[in-house]
Amino acid sequence: MDSQKELTIIGRAERIGFPELDIISVPAKVDTGADASSIWADNVVLKKDGLYVIFFSPDSEYYTGLTHIFPKNTYSVTRIANSFGHKEIRYKLKLKVKIKKRVVRATFTLSDRSEKLYPILLGRKLLNGKFLVDVQKGKPLRTAEVARSEKLKTELKNMKGNV
Repeated sequence: MDSQKELTIIGRAERIGFPELDIISVPAKVDTGADASSIWADNVVLKKDGLYVIFFSPDSEYYTGLTHIFPKNTYSVTRIANSFGHKEIRYKLKLKVKIKKRVVRATFTLSDRSEKLYPILLGRKLLNGKFLVDVQKGKPLRTAEVARSEKLKTELKNMKGNV
């Protein structure tokens, strides 16, 4: 394998950054089953001079309140279908992303990830040819994952009692 095609090994979750946006150390879930990558955008407004985006939401620890303006030629619109077949129209942007020590340019759709544990999802298009996923590595939000799992178990247990 030549040095230009060398793959960077990442785990099932990593802390990543977006140097151009001054966003650093945000947890991202690696999802080899997802085609596209997405980032949590709470406030997206289309204006004459471009797309105005505020990333995350006020109740997120990663929220800065900064409005990022993307000129007309730097974004597009796409249709995303989830694993259940639900289709959604989203804006998409090309952003520089830093994963481990590697900076790559990748496409991200803007999505409401407020109900998700990870505010960023890294999909196959970003990973392909650049990263190799080792599920035993990475920086997952273990405490939050365990808490979410326990909450689900409790909800399911309560549902069984009511059926």
